[in-house]
Amino acid sequence: MKALDGVRILDMTHVQSGPTCTQLLGWFGADVIKVERPGVGDATRGQLRDIPDVDSLYFTMLNHNKRSITLNAKRDRGKAILTRLMAACDVLAENFAPGALDRMGFSWERIQEINPRLIYASVKGFGPGPYEQCKVYENIAQCTGGGASTTGFDDGPPTVSGAQIGDSGTGLHLALGIVTALYQRERTGRGQRVECAMQDGVLNLCRVKLRDQQRLAHGPLTEYPQYPNGTFGEATPRSGNASGGGQPGSVVKCKGWEDDPNAYIYVIAQAAAFDGLARAIGRADWLDDPEWNTPEARLPKLDRMFEAIEQWTRTRTKFEVMDVLNPLNVPCGPVLSMKELADEPSLRASGTVVEVDHPERGPYVTVGSPIKLSDSPVEVERSPLLGEHTDEILTEVLGLDAADVAAARADGSV
Repeated sequence: MKALDGVRILDMTHVQSGPTCTQLLGWFGADVIKVERPGVGDATRGQLRDIPDVDSLYFTMLNHNKRSITLNAKRDRGKAILTRLMAACDVLAENFAPGALDRMGFSWERIQEINPRLIYASVKGFGPGPYEQCKVYENIAQCTGGGASTTGFDDGPPTVSGAQIGDSGTGLHLALGIVTALYQRERTGRGQRVECAMQDGVLNLCRVKLRDQQRLAHGPLTEYPQYPNGTFGEATPRSGNASGGGQPGSVVKCKGWEDDPNAYIYVIAQAAAFDGLARAIGRADWLDDPEWNTPEARLPKLDRMFEAIEQWTRTRTKFEVMDVLNPLNVPCGPVLSMKELADEPSLRASGTVVEVDHPERGPYVTVGSPIKLSDSPVEVERSPLLGEHTDEILTEVLGLDAADVAAARADGSV
């Protein structure tokens, strides 16, 4: 048995934020029925294709463990099928533009009439306010949620993250909202609305920067590289590669950096492990020097400290640095490329990186579940072909007979 066996999701999401959520629920056993437009499907099927006329990796990596039905809800028969699907499902998930389902005739009030136990889950760009009707994409969410203003270096422009904290991050928040609502339904018997705004999701992931905004009122942020010689304005500044946890940290070059853009390692000069770090890099003299042997003394010259650390790390590969510093309990981690992560045996063994076989594109590498449950193992199944399960869903889930299915096909409803 898997954790969400018996839960049926009506997946009306597309692109990334919603599919991230429903894929996660599918990994844990939910029956995810993905509704797509006949002949077109999710827009990502054709975006950024690496193989002509084959579903893109953008689509396949966001839609594992789902069944696909094509449906035209603009036709009366199609709308009737959608209504029956709402009645047969536990959750409806969507990330349409604001008001899209209402314009189709499926307001929250109407949905409650169809199925009072249904959880209606939505991803929106913004919550209630001046921008509520605006469309939002990944980088817009990062900019409006505080991520971009606090990322990058102080002398450069705001920078978005390569991690999809807007789309995928909000999808993860929505998944938590859904399972929480399902848990509450066990006690109340009622469905409810679940909404996650992308701006809100990014801000939630930027909470330490909101923390620092309030700390500014009481003086400079001493762990930021602007201290002590730079200036602080009214807002939390960009801090480059400085650690956000109060311990001095930075990315430093390793052997081979001239040719390898990822020959770097992140090192944190944690006070508790400073003795071992200083000895490892050949600066045991710091330990008896009052100019260096306390965190307070080092704080004004962190740039010089990391220059000295880097002189040592440049003589070793990033993995050799790990071999030396880890036994000393010095927090550090190599900058790993996508290629290194895809090839890492331990990630393959844990199911964090998996290889999936697709009937049209062949085998490809994708991410598996980052959440591990001891009693609900995840098996990553390939993404569905467009409309692959239409007849199966119409007959097995809705109980339509062959004549009903044929009629729906004949008038373009499916």
